[in-house]
Amino acid sequence: MKLTILGGGGFRVPLVYGALLGDRAEGRVTRVVLHDLDAGRLSAVTRVLAEQAAGVPGAPEVSATTDLDEALTGADFVFSAIRVGGLEGRAQDERVALAEGVLGQETVGAGGIAYGLRTVPVAVDIARRVARLAPDAWVINFTNPAGLVTEAMSRHLDDRVIGICDSPVGLGRRIARVLGGDPNEAWIDYVGLNHLGWVRGLRIAGRDELPRLLADPDLLGSFEEGKLFGADWLRSLGAVPNEYLHYYYFNRETVRAYQRAEKTRGAFLRDQQARFYEELRDPEAAALSAWDRTRAEREATYMAENRESAGAGERDADDLSGGYEKVALALMRAIARDERTTLILNVRNHGTLAALDADAVIEVPCLVDANGAHPVTVAPLPDHATGLVCAVKGVEREVLTAAENGSRTTAVKAFALHPLVDSVTVARRLVEGYTAVHPGLSYLK
Repeated sequence: MKLTILGGGGFRVPLVYGALLGDRAEGRVTRVVLHDLDAGRLSAVTRVLAEQAAGVPGAPEVSATTDLDEALTGADFVFSAIRVGGLEGRAQDERVALAEGVLGQETVGAGGIAYGLRTVPVAVDIARRVARLAPDAWVINFTNPAGLVTEAMSRHLDDRVIGICDSPVGLGRRIARVLGGDPNEAWIDYVGLNHLGWVRGLRIAGRDELPRLLADPDLLGSFEEGKLFGADWLRSLGAVPNEYLHYYYFNRETVRAYQRAEKTRGAFLRDQQARFYEELRDPEAAALSAWDRTRAEREATYMAENRESAGAGERDADDLSGGYEKVALALMRAIARDERTTLILNVRNHGTLAALDADAVIEVPCLVDANGAHPVTVAPLPDHATGLVCAVKGVEREVLTAAENGSRTTAVKAFALHPLVDSVTVARRLVEGYTAVHPGLSYLK
């Protein structure tokens, strides 16, 4: 099978390839094509993959190209992990928002809207090309904002595009470990949108153990989300939120922490990765060890400002290993081999959440087989969560409309309606700020 990775020069591509190296079964990926606009980054990542594959019998063949149509033609799976505007674009998203006193995170609030407005036109073009050049391919989307981008692509690929994220998986595994269960055997009742969901139950051997967690302050304080949100707030919610909801529930504290930080997250990653790619310009450099060292630093500093504002301390060692590559591999296996499994994915609603229409992309447990991902029926969200989900989905729809029509007025509306942007005046200034620094937003008129 041929797997095409868009954003193939991206820093996290070796995670995906490393997962493929452990797959020895029939019907596995045998060819990986990396596509990127930056030939230098492609060269660096190809070297890392070559060192990963050294001594591994039957390792998937790797090739690289800057020609998108060549990369897509004949693909069985397309993994999309592009970053329109690069990490400098992310750093600009953060700076513009923070200058207005609002959050600039890449998937949440003003920063997420700006990133979405830049990314959706590119993602739609990719979806159209896939439909033409690889009509039988399945697209696995990791490009952020993952739910929004998956919905944009689904308008051209229907249910053959599926969004993935490692946040719900990591959350469920942490809760299962705290409760003494096997994360691989726990059923996670998780519902929401990408980066906006809640674990409402976790069944181990058929029994919901979440009430036991919520009743025990020591257990609640022993894992990442308990430290971030605090035991009292989790008990008030009667659920454990995705870590990204910290931006909503503790917005003022987080914005202040980001404003005080020496660098924004995007600027940190931009500079860190620039050093990595510069190091690999030396043909004698040990590519894999350089990548390992850089990745460890990246993971350890994830959401550092949030943890600082909450007094949550350092990340646990068990949380430093990533996970989205495992979700991607499990998804490919289930479809390619009809190895039925259950995964939390971003898929079209199809009536799963009554508050949203059938085409709205949501993040819920899905049964996956050779015919794709099928959302599992879930109980309704409580009113406070439904309100937030509907508000954010409404913003996503305005972003999609603005991207489709090139409407600056609709873009302002998208910013103004977001729960974390507190003024229409601020929304107008955000659009002015973003269009001034991003050539990719010149289409807004």
